[in-house]
Amino acid sequence: MLTSSPYVVGRAEELRVLLDGLIDARRRQGRAVFVGGEAGIGKTRLVADCAYRAVADGMAVLRGRGSSAGAPVPFRPIAEALLSLFRVSGPPQDPALAPYRSALAALVPDWRGEQRPAAPPSLTDIAEALLRLLGAVGREDPERPPRGCLLIVEDLHEADAETLAVLDYVIDNLDGLPVLLVATLRQHPCPALDLALDAAARRQARRLDLHPLDGGQTAELAAACLSAAPGALPAAVVERVVRDAGGNPFVIEELLSGMVTAGALRRDPERGWEVFGDLGIEVPTTVVRSVVQRAARIDPAGREMLNVAAVLGRRFALPVLQLVTGLDDRSLLIHLRAGIDARLLSPSGPVADRYEFRHALVADALLADLLPAERAAIARRAAGEVERAYPGLPGEWRQLVAVLRQSAGEPEAAARLFAEAAEEARQGGATESAVALLERALELVGGDGAATAAASGIREQLAHALADSGRFDQARELARTLPLGGPAALGDDRTAALHLRLARAAVTAGRLADAAEQAALVRTLLGPAAGSERTCALEVVEAHLALAGVDGPTGDGETRTAVAERLARRAAERAEAAGLPEVACQAWQLLALLERRNGFDRADACLRRLLELAARHRLPGWQVDAQLRLGVNEFMQVGESVQLERAHRAALDLGALDLVRSAEATLAMHAVLRGDYARARALTDQGLEASARLRNVDHHQFLLLTRAMVAAHQGRRAEMAEVLAEFDRWDGAESLQLPLAHGNCRAVCALLEEDRALALAEFDRARRWEARHPSVFYLNGAHGLHPLLRALAGTETAEEHARTAADHAAALAWNRQFERLARAVHLGRAGQAGPAAEAVAEAARAARPFEMARHLGLRLVAEAALADGWGEPVAWLRSAEEYFHRAGVPAVGAACRRLLREAGASVPQRRTGTEQVPEQLRGLRVTVREYEVVLLVAQRLGNQEIAARLSISPRTVEKHVASLLEKAGRPNRAALADWAAGVTAP
Repeated sequence: MLTSSPYVVGRAEELRVLLDGLIDARRRQGRAVFVGGEAGIGKTRLVADCAYRAVADGMAVLRGRGSSAGAPVPFRPIAEALLSLFRVSGPPQDPALAPYRSALAALVPDWRGEQRPAAPPSLTDIAEALLRLLGAVGREDPERPPRGCLLIVEDLHEADAETLAVLDYVIDNLDGLPVLLVATLRQHPCPALDLALDAAARRQARRLDLHPLDGGQTAELAAACLSAAPGALPAAVVERVVRDAGGNPFVIEELLSGMVTAGALRRDPERGWEVFGDLGIEVPTTVVRSVVQRAARIDPAGREMLNVAAVLGRRFALPVLQLVTGLDDRSLLIHLRAGIDARLLSPSGPVADRYEFRHALVADALLADLLPAERAAIARRAAGEVERAYPGLPGEWRQLVAVLRQSAGEPEAAARLFAEAAEEARQGGATESAVALLERALELVGGDGAATAAASGIREQLAHALADSGRFDQARELARTLPLGGPAALGDDRTAALHLRLARAAVTAGRLADAAEQAALVRTLLGPAAGSERTCALEVVEAHLALAGVDGPTGDGETRTAVAERLARRAAERAEAAGLPEVACQAWQLLALLERRNGFDRADACLRRLLELAARHRLPGWQVDAQLRLGVNEFMQVGESVQLERAHRAALDLGALDLVRSAEATLAMHAVLRGDYARARALTDQGLEASARLRNVDHHQFLLLTRAMVAAHQGRRAEMAEVLAEFDRWDGAESLQLPLAHGNCRAVCALLEEDRALALAEFDRARRWEARHPSVFYLNGAHGLHPLLRALAGTETAEEHARTAADHAAALAWNRQFERLARAVHLGRAGQAGPAAEAVAEAARAARPFEMARHLGLRLVAEAALADGWGEPVAWLRSAEEYFHRAGVPAVGAACRRLLREAGASVPQRRTGTEQVPEQLRGLRVTVREYEVVLLVAQRLGNQEIAARLSISPRTVEKHVASLLEKAGRPNRAALADWAAGVTAP
């Protein structure tokens, strides 16, 4: 008789925590729980109980386990968990997951289809994809309450580094999702335990450490295992189990099984369980003896099958087991059934041909009973069979064979296989697993001190992998240990390639001095006679260094941008000639940025060349990148987004998440400039959450500035200030995008408040900043709106304006609308009414896509036209007044009405209209004028400021405020401001 308890004993509090987690998951209060403890303590059984309850409640359950092959297999537990739910149905079809298909395919390669990714997705992209998938699975039907999702990862201590990194990200972002993550692990020092401790310390996860059962719980479990009533077991049996099992449930079950199997404990139908013989003699005192005794009762062929399975690992594939044992199908199944009946084996996971030992201790016990020579012989035979059955060793087979070769006493062969597996992992973006595999390979060939070609090659690979994983200092130090001469030397070409990789990594990390050092070393290694095909990639690095102001190859009197352009252009030409398309694409991309200084037509020519190269050489990532940059340039030149929208769709189809995010951020910015604030808000909403999770600082800053522009371009100062404060908290003062905060946020908002002095001050701040930090982003006012304000103020001469207009940046659509108006002001002031009116017409054509800016420009230029007697200022003011009245920007609307009165024109009586007053306020009998006051009170302006904005007296404002206090039922001005901010929020 084999013993097992039908229920969990002694874990009521731990089970309650897990069940509470299931309830919270269905409430969108996601959490993570780590269940820790020694082998056999009951982690799996406790989690299985939780999974049973989840299934009973209709929740989705995904279950994976850490790799037991003895070498890391990237993302193995997560892939297994996904397949446990999606093996039959295939990849999830939720449209919201479309951008993440490529990242999910990194977890389950079968989901990739025919479309190959542009580049391996980053770990954060994969983690974000998994997070969104879990959320979608847990929600299922958006119209109904979430069903919840349970993700179980067992044996986390055996998981690869990539899995740990992805789970770390998921754990930090579970709040608000219908997901419970439960992971089991042993408590010995390892990266998984570090993850659990760190997550618990920052209160992102709960730890449940399972302790041994006490005497009473042990007795209860023993009775449950033998289907006996509590207290019905013989005292000698209970005493023996309490003494020898140490409170470990697995050992308790094994000891009882041994007693029953040995005949020392028998069940009488009438009297129940009785002891026959000496328990101290007959009962196995270790789990090893219990397992070995059960295995010994199986026939020799079955025992041999179990030994082979143990050498293959805790989990094994039946095809491999059959190859190594030579058993036919019928015999294999018979012996498998015998192993299952002996409670040694069980089916494993979602794959039908996978089996596992019932517990890791079972496999360990069988291995402990083998002689070293026996283990080596089985491992050698198994490695050969797998190599013959799976040519090229795809997937995880290479790691398995590497472990088997190591067990067989063949360290060189094992090291070679580990190195090959590492390169495959690195190409797939699993750099941490690559590092771990290479470090293991290096140990097998003699460690850091070995001076062999094999050791040097592995150290070379490891340096590349360390650079890929962002560990520049470790990579550089390892590169320095490589011998420069002798049979173990790499040679100048390979050494130069390694240091070039380090130089690129340093540029990416912003470590320019280190990049310059590595680039100089590459120059020395290549020598003066190096051909162009060997130096073009280096010249791209040197171009970036020159642009950043780091010393490099220069010509007499060249500016740093000229040096960068010269190097990048030469690199592009040489790379194309040498058949190095990716290097050429890198060079053309940099050239496109540099050529903006000389005009966007030239920049577009570089991008079209990049696009042509990428299409010819089938580089889809570079194709989309070029399309995206062309789309940005198109909008800046003519205000259209056709190309950008097309690039966004292409990025979605490719699954290039970085490009998708970049396209959506740019589309949000363009939506603001076009006055489509609802779309801009929606795009920034979805982007800000993800960029904050990903800690993508530059991208998050851009989105925050775009959100601030949404508020600024509607005259909502309080909202703008709140977002810009968040921008500052994200190191905004150090951002290269800081001029946007001045020129396209604060200055525009000031103009919508009719505070022209403040707007000019903000433009001056942006101009001073850009003088210290040259930029190729030309929409911050320096070439359009600022010159218009200076022309109106009389602080810019016509000659100064002519110099501004000659700059190619002034021809960009957003700038041209204002630059043409500035020209109209100068012409009108000079008495040239006809040319001035034509300049306004030119401005109108450029301003067609920009509704708010077009009307703001009309309001501004009308003032000069009235003063100097030219154009159609009354018509312009009527158009602007109508727009800003409907837009709820009272200051500009009031200014337009004031100017109309000064011109002797009729003025719309807006106070009698109520259509623009929100329904909630109309219900309180708030008038149109009072609503205008509400909008400004919400910005916490004083009576004097409101009076100036609305062109009314402070006494009138005071009366309106008193009326609003009564209608809103607020006790004071501060409470009224809070109420106003709430009722006017978008």
